Amino acid sequence: MTTAETHTPPAPHSRPGLPDTRVPLWTGPFTLYFTARAVSLLGDAMMPVAAALAVGALYGVSGAGLVLGTWTGTFVVLVLFGGVLTDRIGARRTMVAADLVRVLTQGVLAAAFFAGRPPFWLLVTMAAVAGAAVAMFLPGVNGMVPLVAADPQRANATLKVADALAQLLGPALAGLLIALTGAGAVYAIDSGTFLLSALCLALLRPTARTAPTARTGGPLRQELLQGWREFRARTWMWAVILVWMVFGVLLFGPLVPLGSALVADRLGPNAYGLAVSFLGVGTVLGGLVALRLRPARPLAAGTAAMVLYTVLPLSVALDAGLPILLAGHVLGGGALAFWSVMWATSVQTHTPPAVLNRVSAYELAGSVSGISLGQLLAGQAAALASPDHLLLLSAAACLTGCAALFATPAVRTLPRTGPTTAG
Repeated sequence: MTTAETHTPPAPHSRPGLPDTRVPLWTGPFTLYFTARAVSLLGDAMMPVAAALAVGALYGVSGAGLVLGTWTGTFVVLVLFGGVLTDRIGARRTMVAADLVRVLTQGVLAAAFFAGRPPFWLLVTMAAVAGAAVAMFLPGVNGMVPLVAADPQRANATLKVADALAQLLGPALAGLLIALTGAGAVYAIDSGTFLLSALCLALLRPTARTAPTARTGGPLRQELLQGWREFRARTWMWAVILVWMVFGVLLFGPLVPLGSALVADRLGPNAYGLAVSFLGVGTVLGGLVALRLRPARPLAAGTAAMVLYTVLPLSVALDAGLPILLAGHVLGGGALAFWSVMWATSVQTHTPPAVLNRVSAYELAGSVSGISLGQLLAGQAAALASPDHLLLLSAAACLTGCAALFATPAVRTLPRTGPTTAG
């Protein structure tokens, strides 16, 4: 570490492996933050379905792909600048501004769909603006949790459960609304979720005990370099992101396009929808487990859980039947959710608040870029090898990556600790 840290000692009556129930979670600040994230996540979960159904119906698969690709590409390009901006003016202010921008973009699209057939240039432009807004929003998500919750792990686990429920409900709600009322209603509701999120965040007042003081920014290049130095100084962090970039290319990126095609071809499209629902169920269960377990070595425990994720691509590649396919998705969802909580908590509690948002931007950029590359290469790879063989490679990559994480002492031995204070 390059900055001094102050560790929060455990409660006198707490036991290793169990949550500290002495610290209340549902305080006023956390309740407002949870509400903001829950409604925002529901809106986010509705959008891929809206793009696939509404945009795809008008401009085909290539049009929907270009709209979604524009969103992702803009995010990847700008997320590092979002981290700098968030550290300069504060996570809450940046997130409120980003939410208000998305109120505008989704509102414009709602009006365009209500009016008739929106022009393609408008869809692409709004996707680019929305992707830029998300690049400003997401770096602050990690930074806000220690400001609103004294126990980051319980807060992260609770937010992960909300995320999983949003992923379960959002696509179904979007599909139902498009069938009954059209795409305009989906975009209008999405705009409303971001408005409610902005309102909750605007009313939120982080605790003075942990909130970093306002500061004036230096040159942009200097701010980016400082964030990079802080990211690079933590071996456990960049080692995980390197593995996650490989996971993005070989595991997470190709899993959806290849897996959905295989399952739909063998068991029908309804089977794939059911598998996605069971993935959400597993994510909820993984979040609930993370609420209870407090391992002394969180990343080691998270890596052990990620070994179980191997079952998911294997269950698709081996065509083992619907029951095993669903069980594999439950295990995969639970494993990834548990890892996500352990990872987010480690980043938040081992990184000083003054640089947390910039460091989060670097880890976001690495993770998302790997997934984007994997999605882009999935089609070309399927032309060279069968999808089931590619998913066997995905399973092997998962096991190999977990072995690499276990073999890295900085990852394996990273201890659980309390939130850091400004160094």
